[in-house]
Parts: sequence; C-alpha cells; structure tokens
Amino acid sequence: MTLKEKILYFLYLHRTGLTVLALSVALGLFPLVQDNPYILGLTNLIAIYTIVVLGLNLFIGYAGQISLGHAAFFGLGAYGSALLTVEAGVPSWPAMVLVAAIVSLVALVIGLAALRLAGHYLAMATLGFNIVVYTVLVQWDEVTGGPSGFAGIPSLSVAGVGIDDEIKLHYVVWGIALLCLTLGLNLVRSGVGRGLAALAGDETAAGALGVDTRRAKIKVLVLSAAFASVAGSLYAHTFNFVNPDTFGIFASVDFVIMVVVGGLGSIWGSLFGAAIITWLPELIDVFEAYKEIIHGLVLVLVLMFLPQGLVSGIVDVARVRIARWKGRHASAG
Repeated sequence: MTLKEKILYFLYLHRTGLTVLALSVALGLFPLVQDNPYILGLTNLIAIYTIVVLGLNLFIGYAGQISLGHAAFFGLGAYGSALLTVEAGVPSWPAMVLVAAIVSLVALVIGLAALRLAGHYLAMATLGFNIVVYTVLVQWDEVTGGPSGFAGIPSLSVAGVGIDDEIKLHYVVWGIALLCLTLGLNLVRSGVGRGLAALAGDETAAGALGVDTRRAKIKVLVLSAAFASVAGSLYAHTFNFVNPDTFGIFASVDFVIMVVVGGLGSIWGSLFGAAIITWLPELIDVFEAYKEIIHGLVLVLVLMFLPQGLVSGIVDVARVRIARWKGRHASAG
C-alpha cells in the first residue's frame, strides 16, 4: 500500500471523528471572523434547534415513529428551567439536569400509553399532547405568565462568570450541540442503533430478530425528549424570556420539516436541516411574514428532488460526479 493510499485509508477509517474535529475547529474560529451579534445569535439558535432535531431524527428517522409533539418537550424544558431558576432559586445547570430528568419521566409515561399506537394514530396522540401543553402554558397565567410569557430568566454562568453575550453563548450551546451529535453518531453505530434501524424497516421482522420493539421505541422517545428539554433550557437561558407561541404545534411541524429536509435517518442531516430552515427566512427579511409558506415550499422541493434529504442527496450527487470523473480519467489514460 502506497503512502497516499495509507493516508486515504486513514482518512476514510476516521472520517467521522475528523469531521467532528473539523466542525469543532470551524465553530471555535467562527466568532473570530464574524462578531456580528445578530449573526451569532442566529447561529446559537441553530445550535439549540439542532439538539431538538437530532433527538427527533432518532425517533422518526431511525426508529420509524411519528411525532408531531416535540415542541411540547422543548417547551417543558424551557418553562421548567425558567420556573426553577426564577421562582425556586435553583442554579441554572442543576435546574437544567433536573428538568431533563422530569421531562424524560413525562416522555416515559407518554410512551407507555401512546407507543401502543402506530402510524397516524401515534401522530394524532403526540399532536394532542402538544396541544395540551400549549393550552396549559397559555391558561395557567399565574405560573407561566400566560400569553404574555415569562421574563427575567437568568443567563447561564460557569464558575461565577455569566454567559451573557453571544460569543460566550456560542461556545456553550455549540459545545453541547456537538456533544449531542457525537452521542447520536455513536448511538446509531451501536447495537441499539442497528436495532432501531431494524425497527424502522419492519417492526414485525425486528421483533422476530430479537429486538424488544416496544422497549426500544420508549427508550428512543425518552432520549429524544431529554434532548428537547435540554434545548428548551438553553433557549430559556439564552433569550431570558419564553412565550407559549414558541412551543405550539407550528413549532412541532417545523421540527419535523427540519428532519425531512436534512434527511430522515441522518445525524448530520439534523444539523443541516435546522440550519437551513432557521436561516432561510432570516436571510430574506421581506419573507419573514411568510415563514411557514417558505418552510412548506422548501419541504415540497426537497421531497420532489432530494427525497432522501439534503445530506444524502448531496453525497449521492457527489458520488455520481466522482464516478463520471474517474471514468473519463480512465478513458483518457
């Protein structure tokens, strides 16, 4: 094997770790070349949404289940951290962990009941859960602030140093997002991930192969809810304010669109889907009022031309181009 072949083999063998490392370096340098608070704030929001979409992709893309209610877990995380830090005086990081544990327990209860259903029945059940949570957030105004929202949420802090500007937040939220991405990549390559893939392909066949399908579905729902809760806590401490409208059914639909656009069953697609759907309306201010229409249009275009999602579609196009280039190169030689 030549030196070039050895280097290419090494890069191929460690491509996932190297990609995570390259992304970490790029994100670490980003605030040095772009210090616009608006742009940094937008990228921080992408990091938060990436965490939600990553968990939802594990549930939809890998386990083959349907959820139209993940904004509810996102909202419970946000309001849970807000109430614990403001009303109970709990420090922000312990509050985030405690809320994630509580939301996971809620997801466990929901999973025990709802995951007996399948297809559109499961989708309706999760949608109903989202409507219930949204209604409570709006109506229980003496606790949640009602439609006016909940303000005065403290920023995160580390060792007494407040994480109260976009650059500090950039490193914290993207650090957690990269941690979740790494966890997701390792999970889907493990036996658990292979079990989920079998479950998504054919639940009956997966059961025949020894996969405890009900337990697997509940586990992945609990994990995805924990991801959404952590993202919600980060959202609350980033913007110091939460409002029920952020956690309604339209938000749940947007998260599903991010999963589909990025690619069902693609961990990296979760990042790209969150980035595109979050950034696209912001790039063109005049279209901000038509955000939902733009999201729908992007979804239709992706389903028409890249039904497997952007990441897999781009990779497939690149493979075809490389194969053609190799063919022409071989013919010329």
